[in-house]
Amino acid sequence: MRRKHRRLKSDTDLDITAFMNLMIVLVPVLLLNMVFAHTSVLELNFPETSGGADQAEELQLQVIILDEELVVSDNKGGVIKRIPDKEGDHDFELLGQVMKDIKARVPEKKDIVIMARKQTSYQNLVTVMDTVRSYEAVVAGSVVDAELFPDISIGDAPETISES
Repeated sequence: MRRKHRRLKSDTDLDITAFMNLMIVLVPVLLLNMVFAHTSVLELNFPETSGGADQAEELQLQVIILDEELVVSDNKGGVIKRIPDKEGDHDFELLGQVMKDIKARVPEKKDIVIMARKQTSYQNLVTVMDTVRSYEAVVAGSVVDAELFPDISIGDAPETISES
């Protein structure tokens, strides 16, 4: 008589405990280290050129970005302040002070025109826009952004600036 040898067949279970432990640790670490892109959108306008009786009486503030200086002017009195460069770069701190002084004189004014030349760097244009839009102020023990001139229009700078 022949003996039949039965081989024991057993299904082996896959042990994924170590892999699951790895995933439990790895997923939160990757999520915490993920970089989120912060993009700000600033709505800009073109300066209005349609002249009317109301337009002629309204004060229009301008900041002109030149190579060696920033010029703050208006459409009535001409140049308000010339801000020369400081150490080879535009003096944005003095520009902020001038904007605060103007805002104190005309608090209802919200619009301003920034005029730049074609060779003006993008970083200088953005810094001027940030400087004239708001400034940091301390209110009740916390730092907030106080509004200066949030309605910004962009135009081309003239080749020459009159002192009138």
